Amino acid sequence: MWVGVDGHLEDDRQLVKRMSFVMRRFALNCPMAVKSSIIMTTPLIELNNVSKTYSTAAGDFVALKNVNLKVGGGEFLGIVGKSGAGKSTLLNMINGVDELTSGEVFVYTDGKKLSVHDMGEDARALWRGQNMGVVYQSFQLLPMLTLLENIMLPMDLSNNFHPRKSRDRALELLQLVELEEHAYKLPAFISGGQQQRVAIARALANDPQILVADEPTGSLDSLTADHIFEVFERLVNDQDKTIIMVTHDMGLASRFSRSLTIADGELLDGQDDSNFDKTIARRR
Repeated sequence: MWVGVDGHLEDDRQLVKRMSFVMRRFALNCPMAVKSSIIMTTPLIELNNVSKTYSTAAGDFVALKNVNLKVGGGEFLGIVGKSGAGKSTLLNMINGVDELTSGEVFVYTDGKKLSVHDMGEDARALWRGQNMGVVYQSFQLLPMLTLLENIMLPMDLSNNFHPRKSRDRALELLQLVELEEHAYKLPAFISGGQQQRVAIARALANDPQILVADEPTGSLDSLTADHIFEVFERLVNDQDKTIIMVTHDMGLASRFSRSLTIADGELLDGQDDSNFDKTIARRR
């Protein structure tokens, strides 16, 4: 045990944590920190003039109009808007599930700038499975597989399956969402809130840096939704994950590290790159 600067007792882990914090603060005030501060301002995801138009029997429907957006590593970004505003379409442009009409989507991984929509469909699906987790409002768990098997499935589909390691990883993720005792149950035998937590665990199967969540609390009661938020907050704070979540619930805006509003396929004025820079400054 040690006596901290505030006079309270600390164990070794607390001391190491405090020293690490002090050293980071010291580094930010030194010339050597200039390079690291520049790295921090590099976005993890960048959208440039992204537009999406659907052709329908009634004519063209413009779902997104010249969206520009930067998302930093470790952000919990909320995109809030009414039904039909373009929220889900925006997520589908980011994860490459749907083709864009014009513009570009870049993801910066391993020091490289990757254009999501320049890849072929198969290559994009494999990349998404390995690098980006997707959480749906309707859970999308396979009913004939146990919770453990549902979580292991993305590992298999991404050529990342190892019988023992994959099982251990799935059990670890079920423990993360506090459902390890239900590992061998089918989805029908757990509640909706528990199914959503399993869906989050499945999205983390390949340890992606990015999670995108489409109305993950939309069909849940307020208490269960709060538990889902707590899981997301732990992932951001403890594992430095980047989460982009869309919701129609304006009351949730304050719970994100940054929130944007989308209406009629457009991010409202003043809610793109300038706010990203302010968020990065706060994270310093």
